[in-house]
Amino acid sequence: MAKEMTCIVCPIGCQLTLEPEGESFAVFGNKCPRGKKYAIEEMIAPKRVITSTVAVDQGMYPVISVKTQAPVPKELIFDVMQDLSSVLMKAPIQVGDVVIKNVQGTGVDVVATRNA
Repeated sequence: MAKEMTCIVCPIGCQLTLEPEGESFAVFGNKCPRGKKYAIEEMIAPKRVITSTVAVDQGMYPVISVKTQAPVPKELIFDVMQDLSSVLMKAPIQVGDVVIKNVQGTGVDVVATRNA
């Protein structure tokens, strides 16, 4: 049975159609190879980049923005958010500073995206 989805990799937003083909999928409607990769990954193991904030002690701002350096499995989003809720960073903080190394054992670091 075919599945329809919209690609979110770039602003074009291609309308994708996936059809099972053996142990993988045939992808139609993508205008670039990234759309095909996104569609197959979304069916097999969806991932997302997580953005959030963490508290800062003695900084210019009470919180700073952070994000995962790469997409993490979608089922770990709430676990990562819980980890971030317990973080208190001490100023000064520079963009790119590691907030949590290897979050939830994914091999992905959470980094600061703002100076504080």
